Amino acid sequence: MKLGITNDHRGYNLKVELLEKLKKDYEIIDYGTVSQESVDYPDYAFKLGEAIKNKEIEFGIAICGSGIGISIACNKVKGVRAARVLTKEDVKETRNDNDANVICLNEKMNFNDAYNLVIDFITTPFSNEERHIRRVNKITEYEAKHER
Repeated sequence: MKLGITNDHRGYNLKVELLEKLKKDYEIIDYGTVSQESVDYPDYAFKLGEAIKNKEIEFGIAICGSGIGISIACNKVKGVRAARVLTKEDVKETRNDNDANVICLNEKMNFNDAYNLVIDFITTPFSNEERHIRRVNKITEYEAKHER
């Protein structure tokens, strides 16, 4: 499984920790900034989003100060379904119901909690229930109709 990870300056430390541990079991491409010097999170969100869109990676991990800004930016890329999560239940629902392909975390998160959420995210399958397929398809159809 190929994963992508990205971050802004505030997400740098958590990214480094996650990258170290995840690269033992997964192929990972780092789309994030390489220091704590201030940067604009949309630039890095778009890089990850484009990788999802182009099918260069299966799942993405995005980290910023709150996890919210980077999720908003990731979701501007066609085909990305990014979800900012805080709990295992959030992860299970967004993968099961929404077929999310990017997990968004905040930089204040404890490393072990963040790591466990990522593992749950990439190992939880989409339900493939008709109602969830229908809803995800509506999002995809909307994106196609409203392309810029």
